[in-house]
Amino acid sequence: MLAIIKTGGKQYKVAEGDKVKVEKLEGEAGAKITFEEVLFIGDETAVKLGAPFITGAKVEATVVDQGRHAKVWGIKHKAKKRYKVKFGHKQTYSEVLIEKIA
Repeated sequence: MLAIIKTGGKQYKVAEGDKVKVEKLEGEAGAKITFEEVLFIGDETAVKLGAPFITGAKVEATVVDQGRHAKVWGIKHKAKKRYKVKFGHKQTYSEVLIEKIA
């Protein structure tokens, strides 16, 4: 069974047993999380679409890890002004294990 959930302003396609890295969520490793904003649930025989969300649907998950992605570099530059700044950013994430789609 597949589901599409919305969290952190993004949408993720998940199935039971998947590990997904999503935007940082509150809770430490081992904490249970429920995603209430479910946009789609379906399998080979039946499909449910939300408008925008499916009422009563939820996806249960467990936080596996809290971490940070690799550093991404960026540059600010203003032409003809002798201005250039290099900066880096490391985005935080939560890795969750999808346990149940209901």
